[in-house]
Amino acid sequence: MPALIFDCDGVLADTEQHGHLPAFNQTFTDFNVPVQWTSEEYAQKVKIGGGKERMRSILTEELAASLGLTNDAAVDQAIRDWHKRKTDIYKGLVESGAMPGRPGIGRIVAEAHDAGWTLAVASTSAEPAVRAVLGHAVGPELAAHFSVFAGDIVPHKKPAPDIYLVALGDLGLQPDDAVVIEDSRNGMLAALAAGLRTVVTVSGYTKEEDFSGASLVVSSLGDPDNGEPTAVLQNPLGLDVPDAVSLAVLQDILDRPAPSAPSTTASTPTEKS
Repeated sequence: MPALIFDCDGVLADTEQHGHLPAFNQTFTDFNVPVQWTSEEYAQKVKIGGGKERMRSILTEELAASLGLTNDAAVDQAIRDWHKRKTDIYKGLVESGAMPGRPGIGRIVAEAHDAGWTLAVASTSAEPAVRAVLGHAVGPELAAHFSVFAGDIVPHKKPAPDIYLVALGDLGLQPDDAVVIEDSRNGMLAALAAGLRTVVTVSGYTKEEDFSGASLVVSSLGDPDNGEPTAVLQNPLGLDVPDAVSLAVLQDILDRPAPSAPSTTASTPTEKS
């Protein structure tokens, strides 16, 4: 059977502005780090891959010295401590229900599960955070049917294809067997570089990005029963998407030739928190 592979942040839930950003800022406060990112500043930080890498980006020589981080080992340990605290804060926000699943996530997951599709998440965010978001977005019963590929399990983060190649290998799938749901250009590039067909559901920080190469770009997967139909933003294949991205739409995408990956798939580490 085919597989449906989701990114996490911005796809399962719109986590960046209401989850990761306040968790980063609270962590900086807890460790007496004199940094507080605004929403506008964080819009640039999301282009840096991984929460540890985003934290490391603030450490100028002057700031590191003022915090007593006088060598690489001290910096590395501080980043590990900060990120562990940030993950705990973020999980608390998720468990509070502050970030419900994006429109259509629960619907498409239930539809795919009932049809026997393989379900997976591929994200280089911290695994505990990914599992927390997944459980709240689709419910614990459906979450139990997912394979989760997350954390620092690959050497290069998106837009490198590593995380998707690991997922394909572990699941015993060929690229023609799976469709990916992403929300960012870097995520899309990673999926395309792995030979995967990709649907993009834009999120708050990514809606202005270039999604050339995606099979379909939409505002969300769509939840018309709750008054949240999808808006089709780019439809290069001419797919029939009346008010939601259905399993039939995803199967139609799988039946089409795979798109060529853009030439800009450098393995610069960028991804989610």
